[in-house]
Amino acid sequence: MDLSSAFKAYDVRGIVGDSLTDEAAEAIGAAFVDVLGLAGRKVLCGGDMRPSSRGFVSAFSIGASRRGAEVYDLGLISTDELYFASGALDAAGAIFTASHNPSQYNGIKMAKAGAVPISSDSGLLAIRDLAQRYLDGGYPTAERAGNIAPLDVLGDYAAKLRTLIDLDTVRPLKVVVDAGNGMAGLTVPAVLGNELLDGLPLTIVPLYFELDGTFPNHPANPLEPENLLDLRAAVLEHGADIGLAFDGDADRCFVVDETGRAVSPSAITAMIAVREIARAQAQGEAAPTVIHNLITSRAVPEFVEQAGGRPVRTRVGHSFIKARMAEENAVFGGEHSAHYYFRDFYNADTGLLAAMHVLAALGEQDAPLSTLAGKFEPYSASGEINSTVTDADQAIAAVRNSYEPAPGVAFDESDGLTIAAESGHWWFNVRASNTEELLRLNVEANDAATMQSVRDTVLDLIRN
Repeated sequence: MDLSSAFKAYDVRGIVGDSLTDEAAEAIGAAFVDVLGLAGRKVLCGGDMRPSSRGFVSAFSIGASRRGAEVYDLGLISTDELYFASGALDAAGAIFTASHNPSQYNGIKMAKAGAVPISSDSGLLAIRDLAQRYLDGGYPTAERAGNIAPLDVLGDYAAKLRTLIDLDTVRPLKVVVDAGNGMAGLTVPAVLGNELLDGLPLTIVPLYFELDGTFPNHPANPLEPENLLDLRAAVLEHGADIGLAFDGDADRCFVVDETGRAVSPSAITAMIAVREIARAQAQGEAAPTVIHNLITSRAVPEFVEQAGGRPVRTRVGHSFIKARMAEENAVFGGEHSAHYYFRDFYNADTGLLAAMHVLAALGEQDAPLSTLAGKFEPYSASGEINSTVTDADQAIAAVRNSYEPAPGVAFDESDGLTIAAESGHWWFNVRASNTEELLRLNVEANDAATMQSVRDTVLDLIRN
């Protein structure tokens, strides 16, 4: 088996039984310990609800313990639960999950102690290469092998989030939550319900809370509009104030307003940024920094500056955002893909904390979510449009060649290709996915007609 196909820019993602097996997971667990020097130290490991995750967690734990690590098996967890445990316990860890991918996939997200991300620039490739050697030729057992013990962190995780956002005094809200048969079915009741903590003034209407990694109702990928149809219908049926949708490992949250319309992640980023800036300023921070990736709406840095913050633009990807969060001591970071990062949560992304911010913003005032969110969406955006292409570089080159002769446009190739009108009327970015064989397009303009024209032009170049 060649592990290189499963190791991506900032995580591992492969097909179960093909590019990811129990034997591979064991070798990766052993290499994880050796590359990071974790013999004699705590290592955390858990998995999502996919049928293959439990076996992979066990295999990884065996490899890590045989190389001398003291392994704590976290059981069923969301990705942000791993980040919480890694930060709170100051321990390196891994979660087996393929996020929003179909059930035949699984993967691994890894973190160093303190929830510091591991990417291709910070150890992931070294883990891959050593794991390949161990998979091909075996690995030695340490003189002193470690133990494997269970550890439940759900209660502490829920309590941590409750300390960061006070929802006790918001007006009563009816909230439809689509867990997509993913890990939010476990974490939402723990954090927003009364199973572990005191109840909140929230009436939760659950959709697909049963943990089922075969995804019998719809794919756990709320980025695709068709996967929000059930949530939108339920919001209208129940007269709810808001709808929330989580991806499979529950580190991303998407929001639907009371009319059933999806609120853009850029608007959510701007909304939370303004709240986090105000909170940091109240604690004496003069100009709190907010990180946003290059695909978020240009409204995001505008709102950050208006609130007295300092916007910093970076490339797409959770490991890159987290690294920049640490470098800049940023209070918050947001991505167009609905990943939201918080300094108070170890610079890690958590969908539930973002959802709690939106619930607080909504519940602290009387206007409906459509009115509140509309203030943060001054431009027209396409959302992310995916295209399957045989040669991503060739498709991007075709777009570049078409626009290069045009006057009044600026080019930026810091992450994919971004082309913007110098007038400021429109911009778009086209980039290859780091985890899938897709080309992603995002377009924004001052008005819907311009956005649609640019979108259709670029899609024609990509797909023909």
